[in-house]
Amino acid sequence: MNPMGSSSSSRYKYWTWWVLSIIIHTLPFPLIHGMVPESPVQCNQSGCTLLNSYGTWNDRKDCHALNVTYPTTEQQLHSAVSYAVQNHLKVKVVTKFSHTIPKLACPSSQANTLLISTEKYDTGIEIDAANLAVTVASGVGLRRLIDEVERGGFSLVAAPYWEGVSVGGLISTGAHGSSWWGKGGAVHDHVLGISIVVPASKSEGYAKVLKLKAPDPLLNAAKLSLGVLGAISKVTLSLEHRFKRSITFNFTDDTHIEDVYIDHAKQYEFADITWYPSRHTAVYRYDSRVPLSASGDGLYDFIGFQPNSILISETVRGAEKLLENTRNPNGKCVTAAATLGVKKLIANGLKNNGLIFSGYPVVGYQGKMQTSGSCLYSTRTDTSCAWDPRIKGLFFYESTAIFPASKFEDFIRDVRKLRDLNSENFCGIDNYNGILIRFIKASSAYLGQSEDSVVIDFNYYRANDASTPRLNQDVWEEVEQLAFFKYGAKPHLAKNRNLAFLEVQNKYPKFNLFIAAKQQMDPQNVFSSEWSEAILYGKESDKVDGCALEGQCICSEDKHCSPLMGYKCTHGLIYKEARVCRYLPQPKPSSIV
Repeated sequence: MNPMGSSSSSRYKYWTWWVLSIIIHTLPFPLIHGMVPESPVQCNQSGCTLLNSYGTWNDRKDCHALNVTYPTTEQQLHSAVSYAVQNHLKVKVVTKFSHTIPKLACPSSQANTLLISTEKYDTGIEIDAANLAVTVASGVGLRRLIDEVERGGFSLVAAPYWEGVSVGGLISTGAHGSSWWGKGGAVHDHVLGISIVVPASKSEGYAKVLKLKAPDPLLNAAKLSLGVLGAISKVTLSLEHRFKRSITFNFTDDTHIEDVYIDHAKQYEFADITWYPSRHTAVYRYDSRVPLSASGDGLYDFIGFQPNSILISETVRGAEKLLENTRNPNGKCVTAAATLGVKKLIANGLKNNGLIFSGYPVVGYQGKMQTSGSCLYSTRTDTSCAWDPRIKGLFFYESTAIFPASKFEDFIRDVRKLRDLNSENFCGIDNYNGILIRFIKASSAYLGQSEDSVVIDFNYYRANDASTPRLNQDVWEEVEQLAFFKYGAKPHLAKNRNLAFLEVQNKYPKFNLFIAAKQQMDPQNVFSSEWSEAILYGKESDKVDGCALEGQCICSEDKHCSPLMGYKCTHGLIYKEARVCRYLPQPKPSSIV
């Protein structure tokens, strides 16, 4: 049976039903919790498999290890590293969440590999009130840390928007919020000290604990380490006395983003902008501190991180696949418009009293206003996070590019030109969260930003089968290449498709200092793998048939796309140097009379 029906009436009813499903999904009903996420490490008699949060790595190949160990103390972590070094094992540290998109967390493909999971190393949060600091074990989850310091009368100033991360994982991968104020929005720039277990000589017991504090230059390597220096044991972060924030979202025209983004970031401490290109809409986040005496106990329960009915998640994914298969951008535009309308109606998850949105501004404590993830915490089996790999829900790519602030204006202008050729081409990302624009400061971390920077994130459809091209495939490839090659943006090191990392080492002025620290802390490359080395040194994958479809390469021949399905390698529309897979079907032969 064709779910689209044969008549325009049935098609209308179908799209109306789907839009209503989305609206029902996003209405502010009382919180319904979902399935607790499955452990990313699964083992049997033949060994262990590591998954990321989406259940599929960029290359769609499994990640294997011989065994896994679960230390609960620093001494046990030390013993695990010592054992690995003594027995010539390759090691990767993983967390209970495993949220790296590329294979940073995957150990070597050699048989002699060990995973060290910090899932159970989650006890011990020590608040130093006199020095405004907190020391925490690396496996502690971000939400637990936030709640603990808030109960003590303090706040973390910087945290990512997604709370499903561990402390060790979030600083290792450069996780961030949004701010150019103070120390900025990147969590690693609020690190005061790190204890890290690294390989050592036989006389030292094959492992040792380094306790790094400023001005030790190794701290600048360890606080954004990608997990290739050693096993982080404890992290000390700076605190501030507990504070409140006031948030208002201004949904408005997108005409002047490139003219106002710098002033916006300077005016509001926690500013961001969400751009919905196909809707010609920008959402400016007016977000600043207010006195503790300000009335309000609100929270930000971001829609995308709320629990989802499994039925609705699977239905939305099924409809999205249908739109892709029938090459129907207009259908995506219908749902993009409806989704944006609902987000405006309920302030994208802001809740004045913890239950519903009743009007701006929404005022609440820092611990409730910065970080979301309510889909993570419960045991009900009829709801989940929308991307949970155990269901047939959302499946998508995430691209993240980090620009020097001075270059971002021209990037926006180019994307606007590309959008103006055909705004329907951009409806696919507006079904998710448009283009999220955030701000992070210059950093002392060797793999941090050398100047104040602007970060963009956008999500877009990923096919279930690696050989299936996507609707408007060429558009997102051109946007990626505009960002990473024309404007020299850096990739977020825990996100992105592989092409984003090409020659990435040349984008960091202090890259050689990081490599020197790596050689000093892990001279035997115990914590490295071919995957982490490929990302760190920006190596391109082998160019094979279809490799460009999932960003494993940049196409140079039609066979790198999907010529049998009409996708051929050609130049970009705005950025002519780009090489993209565009749908260019053969014209039908004319009838001979």
